[in-house]
Amino acid sequence: MTSVTTGTALKEKPKRAVVYRHSLAVRITHWLNVLCLSFLLMSGLQIFNAHPHLYWGQYGADALPDPAFVSIEAYPDGDSMKGVTSIGSFQFTTTGVLGASKVDGELTPRAFPAWATIPSYQDLATGRRWHFFFAWFFVINGFVYMLYGLVSRHFRRDLLPTKVELTPRHLAHEVAEHARLRFPKGEKARRYNSLQKLAYIGVGFILLPLMVLTGLTMSPGFNAIFPWLLDVFGGRQSARTIHFITASLIIVFVFIHIAMVLLSGVWNNMRSMITGYYALKPEADKEITK
Repeated sequence: MTSVTTGTALKEKPKRAVVYRHSLAVRITHWLNVLCLSFLLMSGLQIFNAHPHLYWGQYGADALPDPAFVSIEAYPDGDSMKGVTSIGSFQFTTTGVLGASKVDGELTPRAFPAWATIPSYQDLATGRRWHFFFAWFFVINGFVYMLYGLVSRHFRRDLLPTKVELTPRHLAHEVAEHARLRFPKGEKARRYNSLQKLAYIGVGFILLPLMVLTGLTMSPGFNAIFPWLLDVFGGRQSARTIHFITASLIIVFVFIHIAMVLLSGVWNNMRSMITGYYALKPEADKEITK
């Protein structure tokens, strides 16, 4: 004996569609960038520790009075010392992290702590060698990515926002959705959203080139070939400051990027950047009537 049920709504579990999202060239250059930026950051902090002050202009510390607008220093504090970070007229006690941190259990004058620099001990020459090696490696990797992006139309197809995506209403909607931790699903997840596009364009075409150019501007040898760069950036000390600011903004971007990866699905995002394949989460459960 069989029974027939009519008009009953049954939920059908939707299947995830797996799409090829990232090409091999994008994946390789992405992970090489992770490697390069990690070594550039830590070796750059080693270089900064040699003179933990930032200035605007050409002469910096040679000018009187000392015009530094950012300083990370250590001062005596009884039998010990304290770290102090100054930004303009504001001062913050940053003992244990900036200015004075522990080395072998004792507070030591040091702008950035040992665990954040390459090498961990104070060695300007070695830090510069690490920095310059990975700087050129990073530049070459960037040229390869740019060439691929132009030839494959990756930039136009995947990174260029449409007019609709740039409207204030659309951008406000995406900001609100991200604030609520609501990430694109279904076909919308097949492409980068407008916030991703703007972030990648800002980092890839503004911050990273600016960081490279200001780095070259600090090189006396490069100044001999292109002296006009000093005028463009307002002097070697200004170039150093802009270099530090752009690097800091890139670090902020990396932290936000990692947070979004964690919140929107670690395995799915990591798999797509390793294998290229990304699973599209269904927008909603489908219902069928029998």
